[in-house]
Amino acid sequence: MKVSLGRKTLLLAHPVLIVGSYDKDDKPNILAISWGGICNSGPPSITISLRKSRYSYQGILDSGAFTVNIPSVDQAAEADFVGIKSGRDMDKFKETGLTPIRSEIVNAPYIKEFPVNIMCKLIKHEDLGYHTQFIGEIVDIIADESVLNEKGMPDIKKVNPIVYDTISKSYFGIAEKIRKSGL
Repeated sequence: MKVSLGRKTLLLAHPVLIVGSYDKDDKPNILAISWGGICNSGPPSITISLRKSRYSYQGILDSGAFTVNIPSVDQAAEADFVGIKSGRDMDKFKETGLTPIRSEIVNAPYIKEFPVNIMCKLIKHEDLGYHTQFIGEIVDIIADESVLNEKGMPDIKKVNPIVYDTISKSYFGIAEKIRKSGL
């Protein structure tokens, strides 16, 4: 028998994405989000959702760009920290020991230590009520050579990304492959 859980923002596993942007003073900032993902294949685009109260919100609008950085399980503590602290109150790069690198193709910083970094040009934003959805065209993806497979693409086992469970408020690694897709 199924039981109604009501209207909730429940997906069980959310990607852990660290978004990079500059503030009005050109100071790099990062925040963790779990509401995001690929939203279009032509042009390749990614969506992220933020509340207007977030420090990065205005910086993304002003600069017209952001990065999406994918942490590995070894960086879960840093990902958690940048998700619970505000850039209004501190320099999150300094506090975590992470290194901001100025992207050469978008006006946003990426994180040197994270294995995969996605450079995005803001193409649209939509006020949805409590959150605003930002859509960024992916203009480049860079990855550490150490996480690439034999075809030059990121290997999920080598990247070892994390997901967030909203119910237990916990981070999890990606499980072992259970089956190959029929595609």
